[in-house]
Amino acid sequence: MKDNRPVNLDLSKFHFPLPAITSILHRISGVLIFAGTAVLLWMLAESLSSPQGYERVSGWLDTTAVKVVVWAILSGLLYHLIAGIRHLLMDAGIGETLEGGRRGAVLIVVFAVISIVLAGVWVW
Repeated sequence: MKDNRPVNLDLSKFHFPLPAITSILHRISGVLIFAGTAVLLWMLAESLSSPQGYERVSGWLDTTAVKVVVWAILSGLLYHLIAGIRHLLMDAGIGETLEGGRRGAVLIVVFAVISIVLAGVWVW
C-alpha cells in the first residue's frame, strides 16, 4: 500500500482565500464577544453595586488599557455583525457563487475596517 500523505505538514505554506479568512475571523470574533460579554457584565455589576463602584468603573474607563479592551470587544461585535449579515444573505441565496463570495469578503473587510475605526474614534 502506497502512502501519499505528507510527512511534514508545514502550515505556514497554506494560503487561504479571503472568503475563508473572513469566515474563520467570524468564528474568532464570536469567541471574543462571548469572553468580552463576561468582562462587560462584570463592569456593569460593579458600577451598579454602589456609588463607589460606579466611581471605580468610571476611573477604569479613563485608562488606556480598559479603553483598548472595550474597543477590542466592540471591534469583535462589529465584525461579527457585518460577517453575520453576509452569512444570512448567503443563506438566502445571494452571493453564493465564487465571484460573489470574493466580493462579499472584500465588502466585509471594507465595512469592518470603517466601522472599527469609527468605534475607536468613539471610544477615545
